[in-house]
Amino acid sequence: MDLEKRPEQPVRQTPEGCLAVAIRIPVRIVVLVLVVPVRMVWDALVVGGRFLRDTVFRPVGRALLWLARAVFVWPLVALWRYVVVPVGKALGWLGKVLLVVPVVWLYGHVLAPLGRALVTALTWLHARVLTPLGQAVLWFLRGTGAVLAAITAGVYAVAARLARYLVVVPALWVYEWILTPVGRLVSWCAQGVLWVIEMVSDGIGIALYWVGRVLVVLPALALWRWVLVPVGQVLAVVGRVLAVVGREVWDALGHAWRVAGRISLAVGRALATLFRWVFVEPVRWVYRTVLTPVGHVVRDVLLRPVAAVGRSVGRATREALAAARESVRQARADFRRLLFGEPRRVEAVDRREPSGRETRTLGSSTTALTKD
Repeated sequence: MDLEKRPEQPVRQTPEGCLAVAIRIPVRIVVLVLVVPVRMVWDALVVGGRFLRDTVFRPVGRALLWLARAVFVWPLVALWRYVVVPVGKALGWLGKVLLVVPVVWLYGHVLAPLGRALVTALTWLHARVLTPLGQAVLWFLRGTGAVLAAITAGVYAVAARLARYLVVVPALWVYEWILTPVGRLVSWCAQGVLWVIEMVSDGIGIALYWVGRVLVVLPALALWRWVLVPVGQVLAVVGRVLAVVGREVWDALGHAWRVAGRISLAVGRALATLFRWVFVEPVRWVYRTVLTPVGHVVRDVLLRPVAAVGRSVGRATREALAAARESVRQARADFRRLLFGEPRRVEAVDRREPSGRETRTLGSSTTALTKD
């Protein structure tokens, strides 16, 4: 690891010209005057938009979402759950009973035995009939092919002899004694014509080169050297000036936007403080000094006694209802005993277990093996 701190490289600053320094302050002043109202309007729109988003758009969106669920989603879910799924299950069971079971039975009891019988018949037919017949046909075709091959070989040999003496030998003689001398003569004439064409084309090319150089290249070179280059230099200077002006205007816009943001923030805080002292603090004072004591008095004088009376009335009502339910239960039990008699009592069975909390010992008769 490199534990030594490397020296920081100095930042290169491009030297500024007198034009940039001269136009910077006026441009920044003009741009600041123009940008401050725009930034304040922008900040006001942002605050208003956030307020509308939090107080209007978001609750309305939630209400619309709940309404859409209630109108579209929940009915479709209920339709799917209580209509489509049961109907689909019923149709599946009906299709299984009416189609699958009969088709399986038909395949297992009709088509499978029929297919096995058909396979057995086709196997016997192939082994007993088609195989001997195919072997006989193959033997016949082999004999016929051998005879035809012998005949074809003889015909091919005779045709080859005739083609050699009637076509190949005359063609070779014509090629050696007629076509070759004629081809050499034509090639010599073609070479002479090509030499003449090359000489003529070279002369025409040299003439066109000098004509193009005198009429096109030299005027174009003079136009580039004495017209276009000075004009390009002037345009380059103008472009540099415009670039400096544009860069200063852009920097001034950024600086003015940041300064306008600070001014807008200060104005917003001042307006918020003014709104707080003009509206919020009086409302808070009225709430603390007037409404809160009045609410406490109303709670202690009116609401608490009314709540105590309501609780006592509810308690009495619950006790009356409990007594009525107990009376109805007793009357129903008496009526059941009057009709059906007393229920049978289950007799207790002696399990020979100790009744107290004393522990079992080897001498005690509490099990089947040790009891008397």
